[in-house]
Amino acid sequence: MSPLFESNLLQTRRQFFGHSGLRLGGLGLTYAMGNDAFAASKTQVHEPLPGLPHFAAKAKAVIYLHMNGGPSQLDTWDYKPGLQQWYDKDLPPSVQGGQRLTGMTSKQARFPVAPSLFKFAQHGQCGRWVSELLPHTAKHVDDIALIKTVHTNAINHDPACTFVMTGREVPGFASLGSWLSYGLGSESNDLPAFVVLTPNWSAKAMAQALFTRMWSSGFLPSKFSGVALRAVGDPVLYMKNPEGVSATHRRAMLDTLSQMNAHSFEKFGDPEIQTRISQYEMAFRMQTSVPELVDLKQESQATLDMYGPEVLKPGSFAASAILARRLIERGTRVVQVLHRGWDQHGNLPADIRLQCRDTDQPIGALLADLKQRGMLDSTLVIWGGEFGRTVYSQGGLTQTNYGRDHHPRNFCMWMAGGGTKGGTSYGESDDFSYNIATDPAHLNDINATILNQCGIDHERLTYKFAGLDARLTGVEHQHPIKEIIA
Repeated sequence: MSPLFESNLLQTRRQFFGHSGLRLGGLGLTYAMGNDAFAASKTQVHEPLPGLPHFAAKAKAVIYLHMNGGPSQLDTWDYKPGLQQWYDKDLPPSVQGGQRLTGMTSKQARFPVAPSLFKFAQHGQCGRWVSELLPHTAKHVDDIALIKTVHTNAINHDPACTFVMTGREVPGFASLGSWLSYGLGSESNDLPAFVVLTPNWSAKAMAQALFTRMWSSGFLPSKFSGVALRAVGDPVLYMKNPEGVSATHRRAMLDTLSQMNAHSFEKFGDPEIQTRISQYEMAFRMQTSVPELVDLKQESQATLDMYGPEVLKPGSFAASAILARRLIERGTRVVQVLHRGWDQHGNLPADIRLQCRDTDQPIGALLADLKQRGMLDSTLVIWGGEFGRTVYSQGGLTQTNYGRDHHPRNFCMWMAGGGTKGGTSYGESDDFSYNIATDPAHLNDINATILNQCGIDHERLTYKFAGLDARLTGVEHQHPIKEIIA
């Protein structure tokens, strides 16, 4: 629904008649029915759209673990033992195939192949090859569906990050979390439907910036934007009442403010005024719900130990992982965790060790925690970045050090829970992890799969924008990856 149409729909009959001079009783009746629906909606803060989900959902909630910067598939999930014999030899031109390169390596005199420094071993009943960097995640491969042939359109971070979260390279489009909260709403009346966490990172290299468009509602009403909780200090600024202001005083102030906003809405019929009212009310509820959410003293020592030594450190990835579980447990629909520092153009072996130390144990704990609580079947967990890394070294190559440039042509992502088929692997890359050999998976196929697991037909969840029925997966034909769906 466009903001203009929504504004017209929410106008009172007096507004409509006064502004247009029309005398159409049928439209007045339409408004009255819409007004009744609006009054009824107060029992649920985050309502789903009528008719959604389109079919029975296997996933009631989504936790998206985004490794910002582009983790190397060669050093984590895409095992290529044959590359050892190619050490420091030039990547064959037939493999490179004239593909676009970034400005950081396009002028290199040569493209020396850099095999992974890390050992791989098989894990689980499925026999999945996993890097020694991920011993905790490796314990859960029988619950993980690995997609080894993801590809994207963008080769640089900003458009690639925008693409992975919104299905477009350009700003202004709605993010995945916003689409889900718009379509499905949320079961929680005391917490946002869509929450974003941005933990600290340990890699020494400069990290890429995060842009709010990665969790923005774009052209959707602003109430569907993600709410970012701060990593350090108060999770939400100005959440506490000022000195001398009691909860009773705050409630009285909000009631008066709500009356003033309601008067403005009666006069102008702007749907964003409704958003403003609902945000004030949500903020009031969050004064109680957020302190309870972040109070990890309620967790058992065994649970805290499972997430690792940094779980009580504000802003750590471990703290974000356990908060993600607690948010889903309390009815939040989507939690997006964005971990920076994966852009390893140089000094990759040292920096990726630090990044995996941040994330591996908490991710393994999150999967185990969800499973032991009976929540993994109804929670879809996604891991991935905006693109992968090149098989050739950027800059100097030694036996103990190398870097890798951006590589959008194939990289790895995985999903667990939420009705996915654990222990499966989809697609294969070539011997150099440079091109797709079988079964490509476009990023918007990934998005179509996520929506599918949440009970949404990606072609039917649309919103009028710029003359189009805009949707997350774009205008090209995309499809859920049936091979990884249970």
